[in-house]
Amino acid sequence: MDFTTVHWAAHDSRLLLCALAGIVCIVALISLLRLPPFLSILVGSFVAGLGIGLPPEQLAKSFSTGAGHLLGDAGLIIALGAMLGAMLADTGAADRIASTLLGIGKGKALPWVMALVAMVIGLPLFFEVGLVMMVPIIFVMARRAQQPLLRIAIPALAGMTTLHAMMPPHPGPLIAVSTLHADLGLTMLFGFIIAVPAVILAGPLYGIWLSRRMDIAVPAKMEALFSAREAPAHPPGFAASLSIILLPVVLMLGATLAKIALPPDAPATTALRFLGEPMVALALAVLAAVALLGWGGGLGRARVNQVLLKSLPPIAALLLTIGAGGGLKQVLLDAGISDTIAKVAQGAHLPYLLLAWLIAVALRQATGSATVATTTTAGILAPLVAHLPPTQGALIALAIGAGSVFFCHVNDAGFWMVREYFDLKLKQTVMVWSVLQTIVSLVGLAGTALLWRLLA
Repeated sequence: MDFTTVHWAAHDSRLLLCALAGIVCIVALISLLRLPPFLSILVGSFVAGLGIGLPPEQLAKSFSTGAGHLLGDAGLIIALGAMLGAMLADTGAADRIASTLLGIGKGKALPWVMALVAMVIGLPLFFEVGLVMMVPIIFVMARRAQQPLLRIAIPALAGMTTLHAMMPPHPGPLIAVSTLHADLGLTMLFGFIIAVPAVILAGPLYGIWLSRRMDIAVPAKMEALFSAREAPAHPPGFAASLSIILLPVVLMLGATLAKIALPPDAPATTALRFLGEPMVALALAVLAAVALLGWGGGLGRARVNQVLLKSLPPIAALLLTIGAGGGLKQVLLDAGISDTIAKVAQGAHLPYLLLAWLIAVALRQATGSATVATTTTAGILAPLVAHLPPTQGALIALAIGAGSVFFCHVNDAGFWMVREYFDLKLKQTVMVWSVLQTIVSLVGLAGTALLWRLLA
């Protein structure tokens, strides 16, 4: 590491130390004092911010802005996802889908079926959207198959997060492709080649291994939320049940294709992009579930209203927690953590592929945002890799995506979503989520390095 060409200040060292102190504080408050995650993250954010030297008013504003921004993006999506999950459960649609999947993959094949389903659903969806859609299926499948929860859940998590990190049309890979001027087709091809072994290792294989060592029961509050109170009068068929799940998938995929294939000012592009907004697509799916599965299944308007309302209280703690995670991220960003990591990158003399992965890893650890890690890393490397051939540019874009999901922890919204949905302890969340993400990241790095050597 050579810092003779960069302006490394005492503030940079102080920033890194204070960011680490804030994270340690959060872990200690949750693990040792058993404080709620929301309050612990709030305290840890102020410890880090005050230590860095942010004025108290700016610190409070940064935290509020970050929390509000994340809840604006994810809060409504999670609420709509909870409503959709409750409708699928109470109308019998989730049981119908589970029964069909159990008929396709029984016993040992079930984790592999879940991974495949998650990859299909997760291809056009943000991870948060995919998770809220898959959660009721995961719980119902675990109950119906009488298998350990982690054996079902981890393959689904791996399938969604791997595609989110390394497969266009997800925003991270697309940002890297655009900034680096890489070839989109090659990036998609290489991304799929790398994603398959990553899902296999981080999903079914890791899920089977961990489920034998960590016994996690279906949380009581989620069991109550995603279980039908009484048998519906007219249970829906598999086609109708699946169509509700796939509706937002199709709408979001249509928006992505419109961006790629249609003129930006065409009326069809505007319409498809509107319908493909995650909040709009999920809202339409909820309305379709109400009409087709609820009223069409004979539940009645009063019963449908009860189902929708009962879905919201169990997610209150989850919303507060992920909002606090967004606040911590914004505090560190406003303090200049991205610039500090960029200085570290400028002083490093490493191969491009490893450098891309390490910068993305460092930025993700510091900011908790895959998008920030991807955007900043691609911007740093763009002038350095402009002369590389298309194959190597695509592989660098994928290495950045792989680095952006390495060991996601307490400043990551996904970390808290997994913890709250599955009612895990902090250590258990690290094993279920952080280690899973690390496997995906390392397989992504190894895959890009192997293809780099083979195609050089």
